[in-house]
Amino acid sequence: QAELVESGGGTVQVGGSLRLSCAASGRVFTGAGMGWFRQGPGKEREFLAGISWNGGNTDYADSVKDRFSIWRDNTKNTVWLQMDNLEPEDTAVYYCAAARSVYGGFHSLNYHSWGQGTQVTVSS
Repeated sequence: QAELVESGGGTVQVGGSLRLSCAASGRVFTGAGMGWFRQGPGKEREFLAGISWNGGNTDYADSVKDRFSIWRDNTKNTVWLQMDNLEPEDTAVYYCAAARSVYGGFHSLNYHSWGQGTQVTVSS
C-alpha cells in the first residue's frame, strides 16, 4: 500500500491554476517535513516547495515562489500545492515526498518516501 498518493494533476492552459494534494500515511507524515518536487521531460528532479512538520516554516524554489503555495493539515495527513499562473515550463510529473526529519529543505536526499507522481501539462 502506497504511503504517499498524489492527485489533482491534469492539463491546463497557460495562466491557469491547479491544486495538487498528497494523502499520506500517518507513519510517514506525523512529525515529518514534506516537500513537493517535479521532473520535466529530459530534466532532473527539481525541488519546488517544502514545509516543516507543523507548517511553521516553508521554502520555495525561486522559479515558483511567487506562484505556488504549500500547506498541510495534520489532522488529515495531507499536504497541498496550489499552483497559479502556470506556464508551459511547469509541465512535469509532480511528486510529494516525506522528509527524514521535521523539515526536509531543498535536497531530495533529505526525503525518504515518495509518491508515484501526478502529471501536470500546461498547454499554450
